[in-house]
Amino acid sequence: MAESVTVQPVLNETNNDTLANATAKIPATPEGMAVAYTSLFLMAIFPIFIGAFRSVKHHKEQKISFQESGEKPDTMSSKDAAMFPIIASCTLLGIYIVFQLFSKEYINLLLAVYFFFLGVLALAHIASPVVSKFIPPSFPNLDYHLTFTQGKGDKKEEIMNYEFDRKDLVCLGLCSAVGVWYLAKKHWLANNLFGLAFAVNGVELLSLNRISTGCILLGGLFLYDIFWVFGTNVMVTVAKSFEAPIKLVFPQDLLERGLAANNFAMLGLGDIVIPGIYIALLLRFDVSLKKNSKVYFYAGFVAYCLGLFTTIVVMHFFKHAQPALLYLVPACVGVPILVAIVRGELKELFSYEDHSDQKEESEGEKKEEKKAEVKKDK
Repeated sequence: MAESVTVQPVLNETNNDTLANATAKIPATPEGMAVAYTSLFLMAIFPIFIGAFRSVKHHKEQKISFQESGEKPDTMSSKDAAMFPIIASCTLLGIYIVFQLFSKEYINLLLAVYFFFLGVLALAHIASPVVSKFIPPSFPNLDYHLTFTQGKGDKKEEIMNYEFDRKDLVCLGLCSAVGVWYLAKKHWLANNLFGLAFAVNGVELLSLNRISTGCILLGGLFLYDIFWVFGTNVMVTVAKSFEAPIKLVFPQDLLERGLAANNFAMLGLGDIVIPGIYIALLLRFDVSLKKNSKVYFYAGFVAYCLGLFTTIVVMHFFKHAQPALLYLVPACVGVPILVAIVRGELKELFSYEDHSDQKEESEGEKKEEKKAEVKKDK
């Protein structure tokens, strides 16, 4: 499986402390908090909805690729899901230790350069189809094919095979301008553009192939989130120190200071992508039923909305950082299972596997090859 989000900042507490300098934070008003929380809520559900439908298309493309090349798509196994919270914990603790030992400014400078390249590519992947529509037909377009291999002869292995055109290069240039803006100003709008791009790509490209695997992953991260938020100050410290677009932010003093606002509420991408890939799997299950219904997707999506709303309400009431997965996991896992029980489709839900049809086709091809070999021997 491709790298997933290993640092999972949570919705942070409201910071109403006023600093005695030029960058003093204006205390959040009820109106300002309402605008900030509503904006974070909308920014969280947008990539899940868009990314889930894009994942269906991506899954179909993977199926065609498998039929042509025989290369199996990368998916998360049950063992990977069980190990993920442990790996995430080690990574989170490692980042916390690094921030304690080294200067935060130099670490964030390196992170800014690293996420500049990742952010530009992620944003270009999302924006390319949109930008292409605005380029006039008279544009002198040309296609390119970039390949990168290693080894020779029978040991030759393909590392990269990428096709693009001049329209993609125009999009890449525009996204690079956003990247330069982020590097130069670290503006919250640039941060959110990159963050949304990461979230949509994550939900689209990261793959769970079974509901049971998703339950193991979400269950493990449910405990992970509770421990690192309530048990220690590690996650909140990292979330506040880690200046990279792995979280969505929105100012609570926007009404008072406009785009120069600096009193932020934030939501980590992990609280979007992890439930998002599970909800995307529910949509692919809906499609596999061929009933022209998306009941499981909408059940999971509405459950996520309710869980996130509960997180915001509890956080606002207690004025303390909350582990969002504490509320999201029971909702996102429980509601679709309850729907399956009511509809009498629980067995179908848990027996569904994303690439089972590909495996069946592969096994069928192998059987045909064996039969052909037997006939030749005879």
